[in-house]
Amino acid sequence: MRHYKPAMCVPKIDTYQFGQIIIDGQKYTNDLIIFPDKISSNWWRVQGHSLSVEDLQEVLTSPPQVLIIGTGAYGQMKVPQKTISMIQEKIPKMYILDSVAACKQFNEIREVVNAVLAIHLTC
Repeated sequence: MRHYKPAMCVPKIDTYQFGQIIIDGQKYTNDLIIFPDKISSNWWRVQGHSLSVEDLQEVLTSPPQVLIIGTGAYGQMKVPQKTISMIQEKIPKMYILDSVAACKQFNEIREVVNAVLAIHLTC
């Protein structure tokens, strides 16, 4: 994997707890997608606790090297195999983790590779 040189300061997650995430000092209480250059807040899915390819159209338009999916504090958001297969066609590496582990993974790699985090903040 090539090293990634971010053009600007990539968002950093300060803290995450059930129902909220603080990124670069700003608190968010809705599910969101963190890109290297922006944050899409109020991310909604077609089926609340199931991830579909349609839910990731903004990500798939310009695919990152790594996609991290935070499935909630207790891992309740499901990622069907059909969705996984379609994502893998466009994105070389994907992690599907509970949201605590997803935040940690994103912070560890955010300045090394072009990574995106799609995170469910509650269950």
